[in-house]
Amino acid sequence: MTSEAALEWLSSTQFFGIKLGLDNTRQLLAHLGNPERKLRIIHVAGTNGKGSVCAMCDAVFRSAGRRTGLYTSPHLYELRERMRVSGEMIPRSELAALLTSLHECCATWAHEPTFFELTTVLALSHFSRSQCEIVLLETGMGGRLDATNAVTPAVSVISPIALDHSEWLGNSIVEIAREKAGIIKPGIPVVSARQLPEAEAVLREVAQQNASPITFVEHPYEGKIGLVGDHQKWNAALAIAAIESEGTTSPLAIEEGLRTVQWPGRFQRLTDRLIVDGAHTPHAAATLVETWR
Repeated sequence: MTSEAALEWLSSTQFFGIKLGLDNTRQLLAHLGNPERKLRIIHVAGTNGKGSVCAMCDAVFRSAGRRTGLYTSPHLYELRERMRVSGEMIPRSELAALLTSLHECCATWAHEPTFFELTTVLALSHFSRSQCEIVLLETGMGGRLDATNAVTPAVSVISPIALDHSEWLGNSIVEIAREKAGIIKPGIPVVSARQLPEAEAVLREVAQQNASPITFVEHPYEGKIGLVGDHQKWNAALAIAAIESEGTTSPLAIEEGLRTVQWPGRFQRLTDRLIVDGAHTPHAAATLVETWR
């Protein structure tokens, strides 16, 4: 398929909506030779701050000289933003080639894979082909049945949990926390932000069931950060905990990465009186108001 035809097909899959589950993702990954098995991954779930934590980790690892893969959603301007290797978006030619292969794989399926399943597989394949040394993988929604959960990470990270996507994840903090905790894998270390007591209890329970060591961030980062707001100090502390758990401990890389990190759409100041922010949950909106004040 041409680049235009490939993107048109991918865009059309959005009409199939959300389908939670891992079967499609695993089948697509197998079709491409299971690229995820060649990657060292930090997997990030939570309600708010996931993208900021991923961006911070990406900036630190790049400052340390490592080749990174960054997968986030949604995009602001174009799809290719979701899949970056050391800051560079996936080339259009590779995007078209991978989409063509995936289209051939699922052409006879009774139900086509969803948009998010396809983009997740695209990203993992691109990162493997690009020989990324470390990948920052942000969940789309929830965790347990999210397409990104088809991987086995080096570290599982959980940002602050609040009520979100209740029609899919549950109507209480406990229910939602249990879905987010679904990214915890047997024996894989877990780092978590400060949580509401009921969410923390769930995370500790699931970590214990999986014999996974779990650490909760206790203090905000006090150094300079390229992102605005006190909440970003806590996100930075979570990012540092994830980075150190993965094995990178360069203080200079941490300082440089956090000082220079950029993440559009998160209290992004365009002019003195115009700020753009993507807050879309009550928890995020309250944080936005606090930061504005």
